[in-house]
Amino acid sequence: MQSRPSVVIVGAGMAGLTCAVYLRQAGIEALLLEASDRVGGRIRTDVIDGFRLDRGFQILLTAYPETRRLLDYNALNLQCFRPGALIHNPGGPSSDQWMSLINPLREPSGLLQTLASDAATFSDKVRIIELIRKMGSFSTDEFFQQQATDTETFLEEFGFSDQIINLFFRPFFGGIFLEDALATSSNFFQFCFKNFYSGDAAIPAAGMEAIPQQLAARLNPAQIRLNTGVRHIQDSTLYLENGETLQADRVVLAVDAAAANRLLGAATPERSFNHTTNTYFTAPKPSKPHHSNPEKLLILNPNRQSAVHHLAILSDVAPSYAPDGQTLISVSTQGVDVVNEKALAERIRKELAGWFGPEVEQWHWLKTYHLPEALPTYLPDASHAPLKWSERLFQCGDQTAYPSLNAAMQTGRKVAELIGQHPETAG
Repeated sequence: MQSRPSVVIVGAGMAGLTCAVYLRQAGIEALLLEASDRVGGRIRTDVIDGFRLDRGFQILLTAYPETRRLLDYNALNLQCFRPGALIHNPGGPSSDQWMSLINPLREPSGLLQTLASDAATFSDKVRIIELIRKMGSFSTDEFFQQQATDTETFLEEFGFSDQIINLFFRPFFGGIFLEDALATSSNFFQFCFKNFYSGDAAIPAAGMEAIPQQLAARLNPAQIRLNTGVRHIQDSTLYLENGETLQADRVVLAVDAAAANRLLGAATPERSFNHTTNTYFTAPKPSKPHHSNPEKLLILNPNRQSAVHHLAILSDVAPSYAPDGQTLISVSTQGVDVVNEKALAERIRKELAGWFGPEVEQWHWLKTYHLPEALPTYLPDASHAPLKWSERLFQCGDQTAYPSLNAAMQTGRKVAELIGQHPETAG
């Protein structure tokens, strides 16, 4: 009878938690070591004065194959955005400064509204249908096996006009990639595009942190050790910050590339990150931009010189994000290296006075999160680190794939499968 190996996973983010859940399903109870005070990695939700604040604007795409495979959506009580966006464009051809694009495949009643939108030419709207048809034939792995270019070049070569690129694709996907040049790899764009049009963008009623908490609840509590940093790893021996030493048959590094190299004493190649700043405001009553219907829509600003890049009235989407009678507004700003939080909040409020009117004066600045390492840069020449370094050492997460929740869970699952294929104790 084959014995079960002892497995230690360093890092209890989504990759590490996913790996641990699949290993437990295979009969292996891995030990998770997490340096911080809670699971989830980059996915965190703070509760302040009854408001739920995700650290950075984050959403779950329900079409992600890995989340559909493992998460219980019903238990998460997902609250969905409408499938589309509202675009602020005061310099447009229409007297109305607002335009909307609604995905008619998800919301058929929005077809006429989309056809009438000034955000795209008629040819653009035809090409969107063509892009949807083309992307529908690809599996997740097939997207990343293609020769890639940057997203902007891909859109131009596909035939999209500057109009729709600058009014929709740049503010919408620039907000996903956290960079405005659309320099991100085109295969990652195609993967994201497919998952946006084929499912919902949602947030759990209890906040995004409910996602890692759901996975943690599937483990034996003794499997998770919080506030337990690892100082160094050598020959599957883990030297902890508290002076303790652990031996394992298998070690899984579910941390970023820099942390993995530090733990192994290896040179750390320089890696760039896209950053974002997320500012939260509260309001005493429902807030709506003038002459528009923003209900449950992400609001985009094509003016990338503005402090407001995109905005979401989160309590419209998920009423549980705010106390009764209150409104929670999330504003995202990209490209800010150093943040004067108070000055940024005041600049945002002044800019939004033109959108919402004098009621902005009643908004209360609640919290600002500046995330300098929000998302690893993913360019067309991006390389993927191997999942398996040796018979004893594995890794999962961003550095082994593309930067997304789906990739974190996919690589965690694949590492669990690699370990499960050879469960005998390493000698």
